[in-house]
Amino acid sequence: MYKFLLLVLSCSFISQVVYAQSFNEVNNALKAISGTIQLGVRKYEGINPEDKFVLAKNAPQLTFDNWNMQLHAKAVASHPEALDVTASFKLTEGVSLSTVLSVSFDFSKWSRDNYVMVPAIVYNGNRYHSIGTSYNPAYTKDMYYNPKVPLTISNNPRLAIEQGKASLVELQTGNAATPAMCFYSPAAKKGFIVLTDQQSKWGNHGMTITENAAQDSCSFSLSVPAMRKLAPGFGDFHKSGDKAVDWKAGDEVNLKFRIYVSDAKNIPDLLTKFMKVRKGFMGSNQPRNQLPMSKQLELATTICSNNFVTVPVGSYYTPENNKDFQLGWVSGMMNSYPMLALNNEKERNRVSAELDFVVSKLQGKSGYFYGGITANGELRPEEMHPDFPALQAMVRKNSDALLWLMKHLLLFKAQGYGNMIKPEWEDAAKKLATAFANTWKKHGEFGQFIAPETGEIAVFNSTAGAIAPAGLAIASNYFKQPKWLQTAKDAANYYYTRDVVKQGLTGGDCGDISMDANSESAFGFLESLMALYYYTNDRTWLQKAEVQAALCATWTISYDPVFPANSQIGKLQSKMAGAVWASIQNKHAAPGICTASGDYLFKLYRATGNQLYADLIRDIQHAHAEAVNIPPHHITTNNLVGSSMERIQPSDAEGKESIGNFINTRNSWTETNGMLMGLELPGIYVQTDKKKVYVFDHVEAKLVKQDAKGMTLLLKNPTQFEASVSVFAETSRQALKALDYTAFIRWPKVNVKAGETRRVYITASGKIKQQ
Repeated sequence: MYKFLLLVLSCSFISQVVYAQSFNEVNNALKAISGTIQLGVRKYEGINPEDKFVLAKNAPQLTFDNWNMQLHAKAVASHPEALDVTASFKLTEGVSLSTVLSVSFDFSKWSRDNYVMVPAIVYNGNRYHSIGTSYNPAYTKDMYYNPKVPLTISNNPRLAIEQGKASLVELQTGNAATPAMCFYSPAAKKGFIVLTDQQSKWGNHGMTITENAAQDSCSFSLSVPAMRKLAPGFGDFHKSGDKAVDWKAGDEVNLKFRIYVSDAKNIPDLLTKFMKVRKGFMGSNQPRNQLPMSKQLELATTICSNNFVTVPVGSYYTPENNKDFQLGWVSGMMNSYPMLALNNEKERNRVSAELDFVVSKLQGKSGYFYGGITANGELRPEEMHPDFPALQAMVRKNSDALLWLMKHLLLFKAQGYGNMIKPEWEDAAKKLATAFANTWKKHGEFGQFIAPETGEIAVFNSTAGAIAPAGLAIASNYFKQPKWLQTAKDAANYYYTRDVVKQGLTGGDCGDISMDANSESAFGFLESLMALYYYTNDRTWLQKAEVQAALCATWTISYDPVFPANSQIGKLQSKMAGAVWASIQNKHAAPGICTASGDYLFKLYRATGNQLYADLIRDIQHAHAEAVNIPPHHITTNNLVGSSMERIQPSDAEGKESIGNFINTRNSWTETNGMLMGLELPGIYVQTDKKKVYVFDHVEAKLVKQDAKGMTLLLKNPTQFEASVSVFAETSRQALKALDYTAFIRWPKVNVKAGETRRVYITASGKIKQQ
């Protein structure tokens, strides 16, 4: 742990009475978690902290009094357990070279058992076995066919897994989905959250966690500016390029933050608390209405339609930027679903051809599918090791395959084309569901990688099977196999207890990470929990889903970050609250959920009435629109109109020059989740008897009249595109019934021209009458 001089406040430069009141108020709040607050000044020689207050050579000597430091705290009226605090620093005379100002929260009765979370980059302290020094490190031999393999992550900022080793986690606010540091203490049954703003005029704030070698004391520090020796990259670290500030007389900064110390029985209590307060300090974000969901759907489906190919191995919609096929995860048999939803004969026949191809070319003897195949018919291996030649596939891809195959079957029937469903498709789905059930019965988990030929788990652990319970639940109902529903319930309870409750994370379901915590498994598991609620009508699944939604919120940007003024995002003045961070390894945010509409968040909102869930998916949808290529404003992705890419970068993980700049490519999965949001989320949701109107689309809606027979809404389209807005209206009583998977095809549409304002009448029973 680096040494530095802490300048303790004294009556020589602040009123003792004022200081004592605020200091004592903060320390009293921290007492329950054995914490104290300190303000400090740290000198640097280049990137290295010095262990005493010494100025550069030939500089005039300063006394401590030249730094005027004050602390002001006040209670938060809406949250009695919270304090708003401002630490003020001012240099009254002279200069202070290469200096960093800080506030630290020092915890004396610390335990390595405490759960530490920094949104989108640190979960459970990242206190796990780590491998590699680069992106997507290869698994070691001992990780294969080993049921006892520990949860293993790539080289990320982390607290030491070893006993007797000190830890240093150096971050800046751009690394986090919300500028916050949190922990839960099992011993004290308390949770701690500190929220701050993003930056001062000297750049992003620093966020540092230091733990001593005995692992019985720890400090959480905020600093102006960020000062890290190394910046975290994608599974590695690089020189940060951070610089301390040369201060002159009159320079001052106010470091503002909010602290919460609250009761918490467990990790879920901390997570749900965080979701409630994550926007409380900086305030609500301001999403822009600029791209109607119907327009995004139109543009992206045009791209997808143009990318249908017939190659030697079969016919399908191509993923990404080549003609090879990848099943699930980011493309195959996912992008075909919105094409089927278009309900036209050409695309319906194409989807049918893709399903024929998938079930005939990719399913192994065990019932599991291989993860991909080249255009010429060569199966593509997943994570492999030379000592284990059997081709492996991702459990995540097979989970996706089961879910989306079942959703296709449901949609064919809902659209009135059940006669097109082929026995081979249903047989493939049954074999896959059986494979998952067999694996669960044998191992009590689904693992991370499997061998499709034998069905054996090649790599155990992780939450790679997060979405599998959803697919099993649908298959159980469709094929009338109750044992599959029981497997789904058992698996969901297992992952919820082992991963969410005990570790406060889910992870390992991406093909380019280790078992790292990630957003995709978090959102995917929420899909499963809501599926179980739908098929069982058991509200305990809703309770679990609310905790899981809170975990999802930790991955989602909660505010509108400030990007460099000369960056692409900075020039566009884009509002990026709602962008979803990828994983603790892949330190970037993305436009949307990989790969889903997030309709389960809407369903959770509808079932609970908690608007936080509606706000979360609304933010995600609007952030996605900010990253769509719409000339002349969004020339970001090879000039293909309606395309999008996977990189919204608030951090310097890829170098400072990458902050706020898109990558010049396209990613089919971001286009797919845009299509799915345009379909599976209502543009406007109305509860007629409660006067509840929530807008997800890029239009404005105002209730202007209501009587016993219905209500009148005034709709305004402020965008440059015509909008076809889906309206889902119902009573609060109807909302008590869980929403089925194909409900979206029944939602009526209201057309509103660009710049137009029009009235819509909604009857008390939810019928739409356009005026």
